[in-house]
Formats: sequence, structure tokens, C-alpha cells
Amino acid sequence: MTATPGITPTIVLVGHGMVGQRFLEALAERGLTRTHRVVVLCEEPRPAYDRVQLTSYFSGKTPEDLSMTDMAFIEEHGIELRVGDPAETVDREAREVTARSGLVVDYDVLVLATGSYPFVPPVPGKDAEGCFVYRTIEDLLAIEAYAKNATTGAVVGGGLLGLEAAGALKGLGLTSHIVEFAPRLMPVQVDEGGGAALLRTIEEMGLSVHTGVGTQEIVVDSSGAVTGMKLSDGSELATDLVVFSAGVRPRDQLARDSGLAVGERGGISVDERCRTVTDPHVFAIGECALASDGRVYGLVAPGYEQAETAAATIADDEASFTGADLSTKLKLLGVDVASFGDAHGATADCLDVVYSDSRSGLYKKLVVGRDGTLLGGILVGDAEAYGTLRAFTGSVPPVSPESLVLPAGAGAPAQLGPAALPDDAVICSCHNVTKGTVRGAVTEHSCTTVPEVKQCTRAGTGCGSCVKVLGQLVTAELEASGVEVDKGLCGCFAHTREELYEIVGALRITSFRELLDRHGREGARGGEGCEVCKPAVGSIIASLAPAIGASGYVLEGEQAALQDTNDHFLANLQRNGSYSVVPRIPGGEIAPEKLIVIGEIARDFGLYTKITGGQRIDMFGARVEQLPLIWARLVDAGFESGHAYGKSLRTVKSCVGQTWCRYGVQDSVRMAIDLELRYRGLRSPHKLKSAVSGCARECAEAQSKDFGVIATSNGWNLYVGGNGGATPRHADLLAQDLSDAELVRLIDRFLMFYIRTADKLERTSTWLERIPGGLDHVRDVVVHDSLGICDELESLMRAHVSHYRDEWAETVNDPEKLARFVSFVNAPDTPDPVVGFVPERDQMKPDLPLLDIGLRRPSEDDLLEGSTRR
Repeated sequence: MTATPGITPTIVLVGHGMVGQRFLEALAERGLTRTHRVVVLCEEPRPAYDRVQLTSYFSGKTPEDLSMTDMAFIEEHGIELRVGDPAETVDREAREVTARSGLVVDYDVLVLATGSYPFVPPVPGKDAEGCFVYRTIEDLLAIEAYAKNATTGAVVGGGLLGLEAAGALKGLGLTSHIVEFAPRLMPVQVDEGGGAALLRTIEEMGLSVHTGVGTQEIVVDSSGAVTGMKLSDGSELATDLVVFSAGVRPRDQLARDSGLAVGERGGISVDERCRTVTDPHVFAIGECALASDGRVYGLVAPGYEQAETAAATIADDEASFTGADLSTKLKLLGVDVASFGDAHGATADCLDVVYSDSRSGLYKKLVVGRDGTLLGGILVGDAEAYGTLRAFTGSVPPVSPESLVLPAGAGAPAQLGPAALPDDAVICSCHNVTKGTVRGAVTEHSCTTVPEVKQCTRAGTGCGSCVKVLGQLVTAELEASGVEVDKGLCGCFAHTREELYEIVGALRITSFRELLDRHGREGARGGEGCEVCKPAVGSIIASLAPAIGASGYVLEGEQAALQDTNDHFLANLQRNGSYSVVPRIPGGEIAPEKLIVIGEIARDFGLYTKITGGQRIDMFGARVEQLPLIWARLVDAGFESGHAYGKSLRTVKSCVGQTWCRYGVQDSVRMAIDLELRYRGLRSPHKLKSAVSGCARECAEAQSKDFGVIATSNGWNLYVGGNGGATPRHADLLAQDLSDAELVRLIDRFLMFYIRTADKLERTSTWLERIPGGLDHVRDVVVHDSLGICDELESLMRAHVSHYRDEWAETVNDPEKLARFVSFVNAPDTPDPVVGFVPERDQMKPDLPLLDIGLRRPSEDDLLEGSTRR
């Protein structure tokens, strides 16, 4: 747009969310901040923050962590940022904006990025005390404060934000309900099959889901506070906190008041250049804009594209926004959910290729054309292939659709690496970055790392779902160019973890210092190491301790300085600075006398007790100075460390087996106890979990474990490489109909081969897919001894078993070791005053103070449009 000579033109941005911040960056990239005055009127009491990651506040992130605004950038470009001072009126004839503070700003260009507001259904009681929306950091702070005196929470809406809100309430200790009017969860993103898989997984997490019903009324008591909800099916739900997350609406009131055209269902009408159809001096971007294709886009990626289009138009560059890819990958309550392309199969004559495993919460559907073109898909429970599949959308993949939906362990899934993608495949949908652009960053701009490529292309700086594919592309391009890719453990070691394992074992190196000085990078020798290599090397030395003559006690001498926080005190650090106490209960079997001991200790020390999915009892809320006192009593009663704090064996679950169950064919409890006692304390690259089922009914869920055992009438079947966590994976069958001795021998070999060859913090599931040859190679090595190393692997395991010592038994009997268990070194008898608790459900929970963010508290006038008063 052309400015008047001699006069500095002014750009006024109304709204400073994620899209608004991207618009400012786009202005700076085009040099417009040097030629224009830029004024930002922001309604919230803080600059732009990552609203996509809003729920991570409840996982420990602070508002500062969520911030997307570099104040140095604001100052460098002379941007006048006014937080807590929203625009109240726009006079388009005079071209001036009046802010709440009374400030009047003349503009040459006005950009509206006012976003959206939460839709609150018009039901009686919606404004009652205890009703909230879930949109801003202030909303979260208010929910957190109110939840301190609540026991049950309900979320109205089962979409993305609704599920996140329900997870947040559960994390705050509330019994949580989800009420969704549609017949399934996330109805926009997933189909009926995907919704069913998601429902099962979420219900297994302890959340109650009510689908196909609407909220008729919020019930309140005489004081006006929420006590329940009446639903459309006639049922009532008792709750004392309600979160409305039933969708959003464009915040277009400012535009309406100024006479700008809006859509029938809301949204400021704009053309392909994001300029309003009413006034060429006014633009609208993000969730407040009704794009030229008649759609309001609620995702951040289209908003970024609109921001770049508006900035380009202002700079008189060619750009247009005619629509956007609505593909998205999310992690909801730890469950991967992704959809891309024509996910619901609206294209004529399309076909579905579906893989569904409701027990594991897996659902994968690809929509393909009759000519084999990949049109779209839905992934629930395992979205590992999302980046590659989305990039192939609109083309015919080089392999059959059937092979693309098979999960690892259920056949031979196709391995489509970066080389299979065309150059015009979009790798980062947030910033519309293609494979060709990424390749160009490596070949033309000399980028050699993912962070450098991110800085050069902006790929991977949005939602982050493309980072894995991005890394694969960078590595593949470097290798294709003949560049040696640094695969070292970290900046201190050029060797991989597997190579360091071999060095430590062959040279019998027993100290980190010696390993770093002899085999570290030149610049790292004589140094202290880093947070990556110290725990990794500490784990290697602990794994090989009996064979190399090192102490197996992780707090012995130099080893203590290598450990993570949890290992440092042999306990898991909790959110409020207290620790958990987890005694080992092999196979889940425990005598009444030991149950009484646990109960008495929990009572005497005021600990919160919880029976876990690993079939043991966790005690939470111990202060660091209480740990030795608690463990002294546990050790006296015959308990050992459960190693819940270490990268080692956690539990071996079991069903009751043939001893009690009429379906059992083997003694699964005995086998589980034998295995847990054999592998207890075994340090490994990552935690290890196991289970033994007494029959094919699989009640112990052995196929979701790192190594799982299922009884047959002829012995035992051994499964390996399973994972039931954030990235579920069915374990693979390694061998079948094994005797007791054969089973133990193969597990010995498998575990030691994994410890020997895995990367740092690599689960067996990831390792099995990464290692060349995969399961077939592991079977050749472990079962058929193709490398001739099985005698060595068995010897290492025998050494571990014979040298095992309980870490807590050693600790409580050594006054020198006990000296570390204090909150303050200079005041060892003083407990940490920050660690506090409040009662809940006849137990206690952490008393977590609200974060003081140093910004003014909003007044009644600050409530966002559509917000429920609190």
C-alpha cells in the first residue's frame, strides 16, 4: 500500500495472540517496521502466548514458559505494545481507533486479529459461581483456585479443548466428567470408529464420558454456587465446578460496530488478500476472519498464513489466502489423535482402509480413491506416521494402503522414509514449508542441524508435529550430500551410547571422569560433562558394574553426581517438592502383614496412598528428610526399593493364574515373582515394564510391555517391544512354547542385548523399530545366537543377579549416605516450608500456591466477550 511522502504511516494491530505476533514478525521480515509506526492494542493483561499449549500450565509450565513474545524483538522494531488496553471503537471515516484507556490512534492500515470467544450455551445457571470457560491463562488461574474447594468437575464439550479441560480437572484431583452433545468425542476430527477408540482409552483413564446428551440446566444452591447439571436425557450429574468448552465464535463485535461486513454466522468478511470487503484500509486475520472461501479457520496454521498474506499485501507484494489444509495432530490426555485431508470420506467413490484394535485403543483409517490416490485419514492411539501420510495426501503412495495402517508388531508395516516424498510435499503445515524448501536449507543455506533448519525455514516452530520427519529429512539430505552426520551422544562425546557401552565394558572404565578424559571430544576433556551424557554414562557403568568391578550403588562416590534428580534421593520428585515412596511388591502378591505395615507408615507420616496399574502401592507426600525414616521401617518389614525413580525394571504384573483362575494354564504369579526378583535393580537406557498372563485371555496385558509372557498349555510365549504409554505398540512374538528355563534364558539375552545397543532414553519399542533388521535381527541374535554373543549376554545377567543389593537397605544402614537427605545443607533439621498439603477425600493432596505472574488482576470490565462471570 502506498504511503504519503514525508509522513510515517501507521499500522494498528488490534489483538495480540499467536496470529497477531506472527503478523508482527511478518512485518519485520519485510522491513515494514522500519518504514511504519506499529501500534498493538492487546486486550489480555499479557503479550502473546502459546494458546495451543495452554493445558501444559497444569503440567508445570509457567505463563512465562508459554510466552511467544520476545520483548527484545518488540523493542528492536519499535513496536508500541499496549497490554490490557483493547480497542473499543473504530471510526473508519476518520481512520482512528480509540482504546479503553482513552488513547486515540490514527491509522493508515488497521489489522483486526481479535480471535474468538468461547461459546456458552444459553442454559439456566450458566453464570453461576463455579462456572468457567477454558480459553486464557486467566481462565486457568481461576479454575485452579476454585478447584481447591471442589471434588467433582464437569466439562461441557467433548472437542479438543474440552478433553484438555477434563484432563486438567483430573490433574487437579477432581472426579471429572465430559458431556458431549454429539454421539462421539471430537466429532469434527474423527469418525465413529475413531471416536470409539478414543472413548475407551479416555474412560480407562478414569474420566466419565456422557455422549449424545446436552446440558439443560446448571443447578445451584441457595448461595448461587454450582451443585450439579441437568442433562437432556433426564439424568442429573452432581458437580461443583463446570467448564464450558462447547466451541468458539469469531470476536467480530468491534467490526460490526464499525460497519464492516460480517458473515451470517459471524466472522469479518475478507477477500483473498485478507482485506475486508468493506474497507480497503482494514484487514482481518485469524479466528475473527471469514475467509474468501466462506470458512472461519480455528487452527493456528491458517491464521499464520493469513498473517503473512496481510503483511505481504501491505508491503505491495503478491500473496493470497484462498483456503488451508485442516490437517492436525494432537495429543489429548496422552492419546495421539490426528486427521488429515478428506478424513471423513466425502469424495465420491472413495474407499476406506481400516485397522482397528479397540482393546489397545488403536484406530487407523485411510481414505483412498479408486486409482489409489491417498485422500485423507484418521489416526487414534498411534499417529507416528502422520507426518509422512499427510505429505503423501493427493498422490499415490509407493506402497499399498493396507501396509500403511498396520501397526508395528501386526505384520510388516511399510517404512516410507523421507526419500519417498516428492519435493512439493508439505512437511510443516503450520508454515506451509515443503520438502524442497527443507532440502534447500541444507544444500543452499548450509544448515546442518534441525535447529538451523527451523531458523531458516520456520518449519517445526508451530505445533511441532513435523519435527521427527524434519530430522529425518535433514539427516537424509546431509548423507546424500556426502556430509558426515554427527551421531555422537552429545557435545561431549562423538561416540554413540552403544559405542560408549562397548568402550566401558572392554576397557573396564569405572568412572565418568576417566571416560570423558580418554574418549570425550577434544574440547570436552577435563570438563564436567553435560546433562545428557552424565546420566547416560552413569547408567552404563551401573549396568556393567559387576563385570567391570565398579560399585553398583548409584550414590557411591562420583556416581552420585551423575544421577538425575529422582535417583539423587532414591525417590520420585513430585509437583510440590515432596517425594513418593514405592516399595517393591513382586508380581503384585503381598501378605496381609505387609499391607498393614504400609498402612501404618502412611498413617504415621500422613502420606497419600494409591494402588497403581503396576499392582503395587505408592505413597506420596514424603519430605526429603522423612525418606530414610520411612524406608528404615519398610526395610525392617522386608520391603525393598521398587526402583520407581530409576531407569530400570519397574514391575512384573500378573493375573492369579492357574492357582485360582479356572481359565489359567500356568502359575503366572510364581513366574512373575521369579522374573521381578531376577531383574530388580537392572539399570537400562529406559524404564522396563513386564507382565505375565496365565492364559490367552491376557488379563495382565503382557502384550503392552517391554517383555511380556503369556502362558500356553505347552509352556510360555515371550513377547518383546511392547509399550502401553503415550505411543502404544503391540509387543512382537519372539518365541513360543518355552519351558521355564528357556524363557528366563531368552529374557536374559534380550534385556542385555537391548541394554548394549539401545540409544539413551530409548524404550524397547522404539529400539526394536530402529535397530537394523528389526525383530528378525533381534530374534537371530537372541534366539539363534547369530553373533555368537549369547554366552556373554547370559554371563552379564548372571553377574547382575549375583551382585544385586537393595539400594535403600544400604542407605539406611550408612550414616554417611543418610547425610544427603536434607532440604537445606546449612540447616539439616529444617523442613522445606514450601511443601504443604490440604485434605481431600480422607487423604491429603499438595497445596500448590497460585503463580503470581506480576501482572495486574483483571477487573469486571476486563472480562472477554462471551466469558462466564466467576
